Amino acid sequence: MMTIPAAESQYVISLEEIFWGGTLVAITMAMHGFGILSTLRVNGALKQRFEHNPTFAKGMLILIVTSWVILLVHLIEVFAWAGFFLWKGPVNAPQANASLCYYFALLDYTCLGSNYNLHLRWRLLEGMIAMAGLLTFAWSTGVLMTLEQDFQDQQMQLLKQKREKRHPKQAPAPPPAGRQP
Repeated sequence: MMTIPAAESQYVISLEEIFWGGTLVAITMAMHGFGILSTLRVNGALKQRFEHNPTFAKGMLILIVTSWVILLVHLIEVFAWAGFFLWKGPVNAPQANASLCYYFALLDYTCLGSNYNLHLRWRLLEGMIAMAGLLTFAWSTGVLMTLEQDFQDQQMQLLKQKREKRHPKQAPAPPPAGRQP
């Protein structure tokens, strides 16, 4: 049977914890919305630049750069949580500095978990940062899948055009004279 330390059995979720968690999730989602729109602008500009002569390599380059921008967006979002952790000091570690706060926030944001945890009165935020990460990763996945589908459609169209050039369709032969179908 599991025993719960006395201090933890007295823990009650506070409104302050819910307020800050909700605020940080909202900030994260707003940052993600702005970041995804910026990502789509970058993607659109790259597509426009290469649309006159599309190739597999150019299409892959566009997807890779878009993935890098999405990665950057996620890394920037973690700064909001890390800044809060540095400001309020909830990371339960001696001498928690900016680097440790960012590391902790990144591991919880990606749902990996950390060797560190938050002080008891802030522990609800560990789950809330994971929820923010899950929501934003799902959003990013949807966007990336849409862009990847566009890439695949374009590549299939190019393949079809190459095949038609190599093997042009011949017009069906007309019926022999005097015969009606």
